Amino acid sequence: MVDTAGDVTRPLLTFYGDDFTGSTDALEAVAMAGAPAMLFLEPPSPADLARFPGLAAIGVAGTSRSESPAWMDAHLPAIFEKLKALGAPLLHYKTCSTFDSAPDVGNIGRAAEIGRRIFGGSVPCVVGVVRHKRYVVFSNLFAAGSISAAREIFRIDRHPTMSRHPVTPMGEADLRRHLAAQTEASIAGFDFPSMLGPDASAEFEALAATHDIVVLDTFDAATTRAAGRLLGEHGDRRPAFVIGSSGVEYALVDHLTASGRLPIAPPPTARGPVDKLIAGCGSCSPITEAQIAWAENAGFAVIALDTVGLVEDDGPAPRAAVVAAIARALGDHPGVVLHTARGGADPRLAPTREALDRRGLGALDSSAVLGSALGRILRDAVAATGIGRVVLAGGDSSSHAVSAMGVEALAVAGPLVPGAPLCRIHAAEGAIDGVEISLKGGQVGGPDYFARVMAGR
Repeated sequence: MVDTAGDVTRPLLTFYGDDFTGSTDALEAVAMAGAPAMLFLEPPSPADLARFPGLAAIGVAGTSRSESPAWMDAHLPAIFEKLKALGAPLLHYKTCSTFDSAPDVGNIGRAAEIGRRIFGGSVPCVVGVVRHKRYVVFSNLFAAGSISAAREIFRIDRHPTMSRHPVTPMGEADLRRHLAAQTEASIAGFDFPSMLGPDASAEFEALAATHDIVVLDTFDAATTRAAGRLLGEHGDRRPAFVIGSSGVEYALVDHLTASGRLPIAPPPTARGPVDKLIAGCGSCSPITEAQIAWAENAGFAVIALDTVGLVEDDGPAPRAAVVAAIARALGDHPGVVLHTARGGADPRLAPTREALDRRGLGALDSSAVLGSALGRILRDAVAATGIGRVVLAGGDSSSHAVSAMGVEALAVAGPLVPGAPLCRIHAAEGAIDGVEISLKGGQVGGPDYFARVMAGR
């Protein structure tokens, strides 16, 4: 919390992101509202917190979006307990704003169950993010084709990308029904007429007293402000667990700003341009595919990684060959884009799955294998070239890539595009410490995204 002198005595919020790109989305929401924030790769120790005093928001970037319920049972309780011990009123389990998940992978219902066991009480669920063109009305989710460019809005089960997601396709728009397939918890919706009514606080708490999960509508400024107030009141009664997108952060900081508790510090400002960029793409999204094509037409060198070779041998020699190719390309091009696929029809996909199968791995393991390889290539390329700004595209793969790079923590360096700020790396390895990175999900950015990163605006 914040005392009368403006000092942070305990955090306003802690959060666990189920992937890395989503984690920086939540980090951006609080940092740009003037809340000093840091994103760690593990729950921070007292020594970690001593290095970054005065944090109002503390996050941990995770991988649960691509993990099984058994993995969640084994890993999430200890993480949640450590974050609860930091004393914030709310611990947020941060999901993608498209809420894509399934009973066997990225199970959000299971995460809610674990959180309820640790915190007790009901779990509010906030998913709509107006800034990202995600809207929840009567508990049904609608989303634009992409966060930054597309204007047409789709019900999520008819979304051109998310309804066909290769791992967690969204076949149900009603978030209550979607969660009911993942948990036996009782679920209710708290709709906008009730949220905006004169007895909203009492009605919400009454609903929370009889249901395990409560889904709140969020689709405009009024419902966002109301959701933030209800979350704040809920957490002030007793420490609470909440699930949902960065809509949680945007709603909460809206409420805290209106009540005079934010800003605590000036928000980061735009970083400005760089003359060279390296981007690593592990996303099959058509949005990312279009961004790669734009970059190629704009003079970037585009390098298709040998994904079968990376599955079979991610050793120093193959990495050195790629790093050498990157260094050569930077001499003649403004930037380099590495990619493991150009859309869902890339001819490498089938042989890569076969290579994974030969190793006794499944399709779900591709993010870990290829993401880790991409991270090690990027780390070595930064060390070899001295480049100061990089990109990782792909929600699942970037989680593993950042870990493989040796990143210890991230802070927002400056705004860029909604959902993908420029962050500053904190790491023990000097070559990457201080490097700026943007982590981009598959639905983020317009076609000229890589140029936007280079421009730093």
